[in-house]
Amino acid sequence: MRGRTPGSPGEDRKTRRDWWGVVLDAPDAKALGQFYADVFGWVLNAEDPGFVTLDPGEGVGYLAVQTSEGYVPPTWPTVAGEQQMMMHLDIGVADLAEGIAWAVDAGATIADHQPQQDVRVMLDPAGHPFCLFVTEF
Repeated sequence: MRGRTPGSPGEDRKTRRDWWGVVLDAPDAKALGQFYADVFGWVLNAEDPGFVTLDPGEGVGYLAVQTSEGYVPPTWPTVAGEQQMMMHLDIGVADLAEGIAWAVDAGATIADHQPQQDVRVMLDPAGHPFCLFVTEF
């Protein structure tokens, strides 16, 4: 992509210019950011409580959350005429039951609709669906 400068092996990640990330809307960026920091074990950078970033500690990808006034959580499963899910996070776990328990302890809920036996659809505290699946690769 024009305008991106790829990093090189061993380059300090903080000096790179090829960062990329996903930004979620929420009614409270700091609260949802703390949820995902707890789930992933990442560092929450919350100097601006309206826009927070989560640092995985390696690589150049990140997750961010921004406060969005008038935020409406998506419906799951999809309902015609209601707020649609725009994207979701897939999170690999070693043990599905342990992953579910950990997410629930952090503040997630288990979605009522589960389309697959080996995947669990969860809802974060702002209502965003995310999936837990067992990593086998």
